Amino acid sequence: MKREFQQALAAKGRDRLPNVLLVSAECAPISKTGGLADVVGTLPKSLAALGIDARVITPYHRCVKDRYHDQVEHMFSFSVDLGWRSQYCGIERLVLDGVTIYLVDNEYYFGDRIYRGGMAEGEQYAFFTRAVLDAIPNLGFFPDILHCNDWHTAMIPVLLRTQYGLYVHGKMKTLLTIHNIAYQGKFGFDFFADMLRVDERYYTSEFLELNGCAAFLKGGCVFADRLSTVSPSYAAEICTPYYGEGLEGILNARRAQLSGIINGIDTKVFNPFSDPLIAKTYDRGHLKGKQACKEALMLEMGLHAGPRTPLIAMVTRMTGQKGFDLVERVLDEMMGLDICFLLLGSGEWQYEQFMREAEERHRGRLCAYIGYNEELSHRVYAGADMLLMPSRFEPCGLSQMIAMRYGTLPIVRETGGLRDTVKPYNMYTGEGNGFSFANYNAHEMKATVEMAVNVYRGQPDAWLALQKQAMSEDFSFARSAGDYARLYIEML
Repeated sequence: MKREFQQALAAKGRDRLPNVLLVSAECAPISKTGGLADVVGTLPKSLAALGIDARVITPYHRCVKDRYHDQVEHMFSFSVDLGWRSQYCGIERLVLDGVTIYLVDNEYYFGDRIYRGGMAEGEQYAFFTRAVLDAIPNLGFFPDILHCNDWHTAMIPVLLRTQYGLYVHGKMKTLLTIHNIAYQGKFGFDFFADMLRVDERYYTSEFLELNGCAAFLKGGCVFADRLSTVSPSYAAEICTPYYGEGLEGILNARRAQLSGIINGIDTKVFNPFSDPLIAKTYDRGHLKGKQACKEALMLEMGLHAGPRTPLIAMVTRMTGQKGFDLVERVLDEMMGLDICFLLLGSGEWQYEQFMREAEERHRGRLCAYIGYNEELSHRVYAGADMLLMPSRFEPCGLSQMIAMRYGTLPIVRETGGLRDTVKPYNMYTGEGNGFSFANYNAHEMKATVEMAVNVYRGQPDAWLALQKQAMSEDFSFARSAGDYARLYIEML
């Protein structure tokens, strides 16, 4: 145990680190739709290295059953009361890479998609909320802290404080991490009364009410002992009306209990020195392999250009949040800079169609891979020269960290975690690990792309130095785990 942790525990009259149970709708590698799963799947391993027993509880989704059913051990079953319904709930245990994962089993709620959408999704995670709270006393593992993640688990602190106060686990501390405040789980008051027996006195703006309905996330923001989000800048941004999505009032009131902790990446999975998915391995001292990766990627994707033509990539969901309206506005102008452009992603129809049409206009220099391919993403991170992330807002972002790990320099808008991780190139001192622009403006983005292209072509020594600086950054979860450990101890 770190000496600082020992001292902090001693000040609280304790001699052991807290047990932590992470509660999440998804957990990599068993179930994943986005970065939330990566955080929940990786953080427990890094906490274990610090001496914290951290485990996960998550739904037993169909995708998990199909892949891991022969590794799962049944623990116990019981009935969950969901309004007038009495539903079966099984608790299974899976130990994967040293992490204990408890799986909440119910075929009706978790036998299909991870997120069913609409009222069906609300009912899914109302069931999960109740199942988690009812299962904890029988797990054989008693957490000091419940670490809840996003709206799907945000009613757990509410029910714990209003309905479980006399239970053995009613005094557990709760931490709610907001990964994306735009998703809040809003439903009518009758939904909460029916599904979770929430008393009507909590249907006010002081507690659950938001814009005429009730919200899972609003309840969590009110009742959780501590709040966190996934970067310091995003923690500040969501306290403002522009980013707060209606929750800026409660977040400002609780600013002293709100922390911003940068996510990390799995540096074993994303490692250019040992990655089996890329054409040739390399490290920051020997970057010739990166050129081989670029050549192989361009051949694979049907791109043709000279040796000094930069390859700019995007690995992203194609939504307005990710800045695709900016890309749509100036992509043809950027192609006039004599670049190659590669997109890997999917999303809103209008952006997918725009990229298909752009591929036709710039055949041989632009490739739009509509869809997602995990193995291809590794080859893109290794083979591209630059990664474009012009997000309107970005709570943390992982792609820019992965790109830097592979010596691919990010071009980002200065928001949220992008601002906290990407240090813009300083032409006078040579400092930096990428390029950035401040305003959400298409031509400011294009000017920053042009600056990066000019450095790539005209200042190879400066470019090489930037690559090495980017690859030297520590984006491992070890750093994030230390910050979470300090927060957990503060909560005891």
